[in-house]
Amino acid sequence: MSEKVKITSSHRVLIVALLAAGIACYLLVEPYINSIIMAFIISLLMFPVHQWFEHKMPQKKNLASLLSCIVLTFIIVVPLLFVFAAIVQQGSLFSQNTYKWVTHGGIQTVFAHPWVTKGLELLNEYLPFDNIDAKSIAEKVGQLASALGSNLVAISAKILGDATNFLLDFFLMLFVLFFLLRDHDKIIAAIRHILPLSRSQEDKLLDEIEKVSKSAVMGSFLTAIAQGVAGGIGMWLAGFPTLFWGTMMGFASFIPVVGTALIWIPATLYLLLTGETGWAIFLAIWSIAVVGSIDNLLRPFLMQGSAEMNTLMIFFSLLGGIQLFGLIGLIYGPLIFAITMVLFNIYEEEFKSFLDQQDNS
Repeated sequence: MSEKVKITSSHRVLIVALLAAGIACYLLVEPYINSIIMAFIISLLMFPVHQWFEHKMPQKKNLASLLSCIVLTFIIVVPLLFVFAAIVQQGSLFSQNTYKWVTHGGIQTVFAHPWVTKGLELLNEYLPFDNIDAKSIAEKVGQLASALGSNLVAISAKILGDATNFLLDFFLMLFVLFFLLRDHDKIIAAIRHILPLSRSQEDKLLDEIEKVSKSAVMGSFLTAIAQGVAGGIGMWLAGFPTLFWGTMMGFASFIPVVGTALIWIPATLYLLLTGETGWAIFLAIWSIAVVGSIDNLLRPFLMQGSAEMNTLMIFFSLLGGIQLFGLIGLIYGPLIFAITMVLFNIYEEEFKSFLDQQDNS
């Protein structure tokens, strides 16, 4: 029978001081919290590789951890540099071609299309707004294209700044990852010692965090990669720059509900309006049947490791996670839901007799 702990006034002071110190520590690391959490999650994914290095060199923990970080760098950074260079090249070429198309009468050709003319007539007839004039719209688009051309330097500088921030965050994450891998046994032992739970409850909580972290990363990022590859193939066959638009589809797949439709619907409309009806139909069918099925089948399959989380809960955890935390919310959302469910299960076990008595009363 466990001994009951008597809470004294000194205990209360200690708990308040500990909470205050904890909040202060959080405020100190808050700008870097995403890097720290990503290091924790990636440590779970990299742990099998790290265990292999540890098995080969059991007395050299620092070297084993360093080699694991180097492997991760070659897996992520090196391919990303090549992809980023190709995206910048294709994106720049696409911007130049779009500017030429707009300034050489492409917009006028589109607005002269019978479907567009009929659509504008219907809008002007039924909508309670001022008449929509095709000529004024064409002029506005031309101005935007001119502004895009003049702002390419600023856009390129922002992209370069974002890439620099990514590299800084990545190397900070590597620094944290090194210590998480090297001292993983001590960290887990300290967490187990501090948590006021039984060993079985601790196992359940830690196992669920590991399971959901892996499934969230695999479900979100592998689905994005698969949709980006499939979407890039479809765009390439339809005559668009492959890598650039495939990458855009991969990023768009992170957005719940609309997802890759943000990319392929405008592309399909562009093909229709420029007379490429066959390729427009092909791209729409390909995007719905192939790219869409990846999201509907692969993501739920990869995320089914989340204990007792049905599709509806996964959907809201992703949607709410993005709303609160941005892109990283694709991991935070499911993780918060899963931890909450585990805590509910522990609560149900601890108060089972009371809850059963309430049900029977």
